[in-house]
Amino acid sequence: MQPLLLWAGMVMGLTALVHSVVGEFLIFRQLRSSGIVPTEGGPLLRERHVRILWASWHLVSILGWALAAILIAMAQAPAAPLPNAWLLKVAIAASLAGSALVLFATRGRHPGWFSLLVAAILAWLGGDSL
Repeated sequence: MQPLLLWAGMVMGLTALVHSVVGEFLIFRQLRSSGIVPTEGGPLLRERHVRILWASWHLVSILGWALAAILIAMAQAPAAPLPNAWLLKVAIAASLAGSALVLFATRGRHPGWFSLLVAAILAWLGGDSL
């Protein structure tokens, strides 16, 4: 067991869950007139734009859960140097790039940049044994 990779996966999974729940509460609730998919965009966004924005928002969460699952599986599996090291580098790079993007785009006001950075650091530290 590699506990830091496990923690990185759990941070990533929690971040994805919070992303979906808080997004629904703070953003999409105001754009929904009925049904699960919001359709009200006001004067700036057409219905099709709101629909793809909602789908894209939750796609980020789904990909976060997938990355979390990979990290958690890697934490529990015996080290397999080449594939695991490569997957871990991809996970760390994606987390760091996402962190930098959110930090830059929101000027540090959105907490997602920090949780992505923490997950990347934990994964990097936990990957030393690979």
